[in-house]
Amino acid sequence: MSSIAERVKTATISTTLNQSLKYLDKDLETNLPKVMELVDKVTPEGWYEEPRNAIRNVIQKKNHWYELIMKVMELDAGVRNTFLKNFMVNASLSGGAIQESVREKEGCNVPWAILLDPTSACNLYCTGCWAAEYGNRLNLTLNELDSIVTQGKELGTYMYIFTGGEPLVRKEDIIALCEKHSDCEFLTFTNGTLIDEDFCKEMLRVKNFVPAISLEGFEDANDGRRGKGVFEKVMKAMALLKEHKLPFGISTCYTSQNYQDITSEEYFDMIIDAGALFVWFFHYMPVGNGAAPQLLPSPEQRAEVYHRIREYRSRKPIFSMDFQNDAEYVGGCIAGGRRYLHINAKGDVEPCVFVHYSNANIRECTLLEALKSPVFMAYHDGQPFNENMLRPCPMLENPEKVRAMVKETNAQSTDYESPETIDSLCDRCTPYAENWKPTADILWNACSGCQKGCKEKGE
Repeated sequence: MSSIAERVKTATISTTLNQSLKYLDKDLETNLPKVMELVDKVTPEGWYEEPRNAIRNVIQKKNHWYELIMKVMELDAGVRNTFLKNFMVNASLSGGAIQESVREKEGCNVPWAILLDPTSACNLYCTGCWAAEYGNRLNLTLNELDSIVTQGKELGTYMYIFTGGEPLVRKEDIIALCEKHSDCEFLTFTNGTLIDEDFCKEMLRVKNFVPAISLEGFEDANDGRRGKGVFEKVMKAMALLKEHKLPFGISTCYTSQNYQDITSEEYFDMIIDAGALFVWFFHYMPVGNGAAPQLLPSPEQRAEVYHRIREYRSRKPIFSMDFQNDAEYVGGCIAGGRRYLHINAKGDVEPCVFVHYSNANIRECTLLEALKSPVFMAYHDGQPFNENMLRPCPMLENPEKVRAMVKETNAQSTDYESPETIDSLCDRCTPYAENWKPTADILWNACSGCQKGCKEKGE
């Protein structure tokens, strides 16, 4: 922490949060406005002022966001309170202060979240999945995972997200990590097929683990990519989580084949009824020699996704984020350690979960040294990669940028099964980038004229 004053401030807010949660348990609807007044008194000037104002507005209007708040408050109390403290205080307030201090001192990016692949193994083989390119023989040991989290906390990072492979192949180690680092919040992208009664009980015990279940649409679309019977297993997993009052969300990759399903009102209603609190949308990325470019959405299809998600966001009780179309809210590309980085199952520290090129391996350097490696510094110096926030990615929408960064920094392919040259990847992305640019420019120019109104509406 940068100063004694900051420590006192964080401790005060943490105490206030704990008291507020007890207060809300007694009479949620009556006490919620009073708690917001108390929070305003102890939080630093300007700290998350816009979100706090938005919450006050939601409480007054009692709209769909209010309904979502009520759902959060109905979760298992221990899990809910741990999440709020780890996310709001540790990851955002005290962690954010440490991150900023390190950024200024070291002159490099420091991530808010670290994505980790405990294993490259998976019990499914999904069409177009970049993770499958790694093979199924790679693993980070529990000690290595523990070391990464320990180093991350020293930099102020208290948010960790497991990817893969299928992370829950390593259930026991993941739970052990959650238990040891109880001040961190852990989330996992999972196909959901390994979530059972016993694992729900473990989640209740450690209290700081949240799954984001992959779902590509309704049964035909989902099982067409993930395999027959997977949709039914996912529905059972969600029913178990809801029964145990555990938080979870949905992770959806949209493609040219499923974009209508996953942006339909029926789909949103289905996952909301199932108990999902959030849904994260990811644009299909044509990564790896086994990529399927035919899955890339056309400009018209991506624009439809853009409009539909914003429309549902304005009235559905679920937090939705479209990572390729919502860059305006985070100032563009968040990779390269600006907000997150990725460490694969062989220890390679990659700037992005979709950009498999690196100069550093966590088995040979510290986390801070990796953040100062050439390709990470190229990201640091180059962000944002485009002033149009609907063209944020240095790979998908600006392939010349990632091509130059990889070549200039001599970053090497981290795909040990089927290495792909940066030229091959960028040549595959270039037609898409050129086709998307005219539509992106029209949408962004229109959006720039009404951003204030959109934010006020929560769109």
